[in-house]
Amino acid sequence: MRFGYERLGGLVREKMQAEPRSRALFVFVGKRGQTMKVLTWDGTGSIVIHKKLDAGKFELPRATSEADQHVVVSDAIFEVIYKGVSTTPRPKPRRTH
Repeated sequence: MRFGYERLGGLVREKMQAEPRSRALFVFVGKRGQTMKVLTWDGTGSIVIHKKLDAGKFELPRATSEADQHVVVSDAIFEVIYKGVSTTPRPKPRRTH
């Protein structure tokens, strides 16, 4: 997660065939799933938001096919992802006596 706004913008153009200045939110998650960068444009310049979770991982929806390079989500789903809310049930811890 060392990329800045220029390199992230290049990834958006190259991999997603999209324009980084489209005011959309482009989300990138680190290998371990604990860090996230969001790239957007506010009309005057690029904005990169960097978030690291203290515990847990960001859970992203799966692409519909393996050929897809990106997934489009609604505002509500993005908020759940950004907050780091787990959408999969966690196994109950075993009790030891």
